[in-house]
Amino acid sequence: MSVKDLFDLDDKVVLVTGASAGLGVAFARAFAEAGADLVLGARRVDKLADTVELVEASGRRALAVLTDVADPAQCQGMVDAAMEVFGHVDVLINNAGIGTAVPATRETVQEFETVIDINLNGSYWMAQACGRVMQPGSSIINISSILGITTAGLPQAAYAASKAGIIGLTRDLAQQWGSRKGIRVNALAPGFFKSEMTDNYLPGYLDSQLPRVLLGRTGEPAELAATAVWLASAAGGYVTGQTIAVDGGITVT
Repeated sequence: MSVKDLFDLDDKVVLVTGASAGLGVAFARAFAEAGADLVLGARRVDKLADTVELVEASGRRALAVLTDVADPAQCQGMVDAAMEVFGHVDVLINNAGIGTAVPATRETVQEFETVIDINLNGSYWMAQACGRVMQPGSSIINISSILGITTAGLPQAAYAASKAGIIGLTRDLAQQWGSRKGIRVNALAPGFFKSEMTDNYLPGYLDSQLPRVLLGRTGEPAELAATAVWLASAAGGYVTGQTIAVDGGITVT
């Protein structure tokens, strides 16, 4: 195969959670441009309309499904809808997530558990549902964070714990499903990318962190999405169980 062919995702079916805004939209756009059809999940299903339009503008099909990943039944429902419409599931982008910045002595049980339920447990329920139907050669990409590897000057115990848990989950599922199912499981650990989540940070926070970034800037969503396309395609066919930081170098400073 040529290098161009290795990156080709024509007629693959890609599920993206958290696809109503931010990085989820960037993932959907990139995979559509690479030739895939998209199944888009989010709790705010009305906001998926714009993402559907982006996919269809690339000449690909898109299906929007109401999905709260904290609910295992809704995760299974998203996969069932994909199978009913497209007949197969080839790639999962476990992108849905939330963050908080609550000091550890004041964080409530509900605040902590909500983050874990969506970020970590939700990634597991989606992977589990996809793992039941995926065929050899399929790919799961979990979205962790540099907060699962390092700190970033904010009180984010719940978020950091959930993202570190995703790294462990990735490693274990890769081990379970590699030789038995032929499913590759990897994680991306994004650094600072402007998104709906970072819009809620304190004014000046991102600028204060740039001295730690070797490249001296925040990332472009398309850069992260392109890394996911590589991991999902045949070009990344010998990579599994890995967490790849896409962070401008922050984790080596």
